[in-house]
Amino acid sequence: MSARRLAAEQPASFAFTPENLAWAKQQIAKYPAGRQASAIVPIIWRAQEQQGGYVTEPMLRVIGEMLGLSYIRVYEIATFYTMFNLAPVGRHLVQVCTTTPCMLRGSDDVVAACKKMIGPKPHTVYGEGLWSWMEVECLGACVNAPMLQIGSDYYEDLDAASTEKLLADLKSGKAPKPGSQIGRHSSEPRGGPTTLKEVKA
Repeated sequence: MSARRLAAEQPASFAFTPENLAWAKQQIAKYPAGRQASAIVPIIWRAQEQQGGYVTEPMLRVIGEMLGLSYIRVYEIATFYTMFNLAPVGRHLVQVCTTTPCMLRGSDDVVAACKKMIGPKPHTVYGEGLWSWMEVECLGACVNAPMLQIGSDYYEDLDAASTEKLLADLKSGKAPKPGSQIGRHSSEPRGGPTTLKEVKA
């Protein structure tokens, strides 16, 4: 894995909202005395959401103080897990899975559609802060590959045309339906079920 570093430009400070601070304290309370640092991953995740999708140096320092950890320990965790973005991302962050199952099913076409509809470079913010895209490792929907994630939603069974339509709909303010883009139910075979189609008395 290549070295991951925080963005060069950093905000001056970070403070949890009262709601997120209360939530973080609840997470810490789940662990026995001396083990509160075990809450670090969900706390960084919630802080990233509050910050608009990425982590910052002041944020990591606040979390370290909250958990009794040195800054470097928090930094190591934030830079190790690729679920934590180290630089600003667009309000619509498009994460394209390019692991082997998705690659074999055409994720290159999905990436090409993102380059066409959003911008040529991953990890770059376009459209006045609205859009960014990146390639990611397995998102766990291999059976309906290729797929991508936007926010908390998965969009599956994609090709170039359906990806372009999905992104065009989002840009126009429409809310595309998550899940299979070919009408597949759950992870059943393409074209519908092939077994257990009849109920015997």
